[in-house]
Amino acid sequence: MIQGKPDNELVEQAARGDGDSFTELCRRFYPPLVAIGHAITGDRHLAEDAAQQALAKAAVNLPKLRKPEQFGSWLAAICRNAATDIIRHRALSAQRLDAEAVSQGQTDDALGEAVRQGLTHLPAQAREAIYLRYYDGLTYDQMSAVLGVSQQAINGRLRRAKRELEKYLRRQGFDEA
Repeated sequence: MIQGKPDNELVEQAARGDGDSFTELCRRFYPPLVAIGHAITGDRHLAEDAAQQALAKAAVNLPKLRKPEQFGSWLAAICRNAATDIIRHRALSAQRLDAEAVSQGQTDDALGEAVRQGLTHLPAQAREAIYLRYYDGLTYDQMSAVLGVSQQAINGRLRRAKRELEKYLRRQGFDEA
């Protein structure tokens, strides 16, 4: 029964060539990778590309991973690099990001747009925490496994991010944010 196995066991088995174990790891980690990619690119489709590239690179390099318990943070770092490469090679304009958000059915009200713009002003770690928690719905425990930091660190990142986002919204005239 693969679904109940801990991540580090699956990583060890996948490193030895067990395709089913790697498939289960992909199933578990794909949504958080997309959230990390989305935090960097601002585009869901590009985020999915980054997640897929990260998983492909991990499949090739998995035997080189020395500490299976660090798989989540290792994979997250690969995804961050893949997302950064994607945006580096594509000239994404603000208009294209706005058009993409509208086409995905996101709200087009002034506050929603201000929040989206405010997120772009946050540091990468803060954006990742916001996307993983509020867009992807991960628990602090899951976020800790993916990001490789303590739950206290995640709590701090989220508090600081919300505080900075609140300041940004107040500067934009949303006093009740």
